[in-house]
Amino acid sequence: MTTDPLLLMGEVDAATGRLLRTAASLDAADLAGASLLPGWTRGHVLAHLARNADGFVNLLTAARTGQPVPMYSSLAGRTADIDAGAGRPPAEHLDDLRRTADRFAEAVAAMPVEAWAATVQARLGPWPAALLVWGRLREIEVHHLDLAAGYRVADWSEAFAHRLLHEVSTHYGNRPAPPSMVLRFDGSQHELVIGDRVGAPIVAGPAPDLAAWLIGRDGGDALAVTPDGPLPTPPEWI
Repeated sequence: MTTDPLLLMGEVDAATGRLLRTAASLDAADLAGASLLPGWTRGHVLAHLARNADGFVNLLTAARTGQPVPMYSSLAGRTADIDAGAGRPPAEHLDDLRRTADRFAEAVAAMPVEAWAATVQARLGPWPAALLVWGRLREIEVHHLDLAAGYRVADWSEAFAHRLLHEVSTHYGNRPAPPSMVLRFDGSQHELVIGDRVGAPIVAGPAPDLAAWLIGRDGGDALAVTPDGPLPTPPEWI
């Protein structure tokens, strides 16, 4: 998958279209139903995705202008906005998702080339502006799964799954004392090593299933472990 933010916008547009089609299929009872995220309804997930788009617009604005625009006014404000929006009628959710997606696309289009080299202050710390489009794509694809509304790990592209898998394994590998494991993709000799390779179990399977399991979105039923035994327990993701 390309790392060029402008080229990656094609993937964001396609993922947004898929998300909007799912959102359009949900009625009020569906939105009030549980998502895969503890304590969140599907309405919470959709509200989060809309506010997340606004947050990324803020970061793009910071990169473009050089001003310290925060992603969210505060963590408490972020939570309050999600809670306030969760119970809205389906049409309001859909309109919010569309409008915020358009604002994100407009903010990307407004970025001069040199602004992509900036570093911005994201929710969890400094982040290269060049990765903001990837960050939005990751949010859409992962939280689309969290809706528990028919979108599956198998619907992820191989390119997205591979990039997510590399990102998450690097993130875990940089933590103190990560659980040791070797990740092996089906049909490939390519491996990713987390922790100490010596004596580490090999976890093999399709790249999308490996990525989803590693971020806690899948139980790993499609994965095989060598030597035989239980799957390792991945650390908590972001």
